[in-house]
Amino acid sequence: MDRQMIRAGQLLPEREYRPGTVQLFLYNAAIWNAHRIHYDLPYAQQCEGHPALLVDGPLQGDWLTQLVYDWMEEGDELLSFQYSNRRAAYLGDVLSAAGEVVAVEAGRVTLVLRLTNQAGQVITQGGASVRLADAA
Repeated sequence: MDRQMIRAGQLLPEREYRPGTVQLFLYNAAIWNAHRIHYDLPYAQQCEGHPALLVDGPLQGDWLTQLVYDWMEEGDELLSFQYSNRRAAYLGDVLSAAGEVVAVEAGRVTLVLRLTNQAGQVITQGGASVRLADAA
């Protein structure tokens, strides 16, 4: 990408995620999260009232981070990143990570990020700030 052509309104390439039971189990094992809503369907439904297993909020944040890192080029620096989970995502959902450049100033790019489900509902929203390598 021509770094001089980055402008507000440009979209980051989207990524699609279809989380599965093995991914949820392994992710929760890796972060030492033993909450049964992520791997025990009868528990999630009968005890917690969910229609399906829940996709971890931190995993959704990781996907947004991955979106930003995939867009960045060598030498760029991630200055800040934040996200907030807005509604539940469930096993079986098709989740799309997307981002948009909202500001470019002195080699610093501000991004808005979102993860939406197949119904177009925003599941997670966030933002990031990136310093471009050629601006350092």
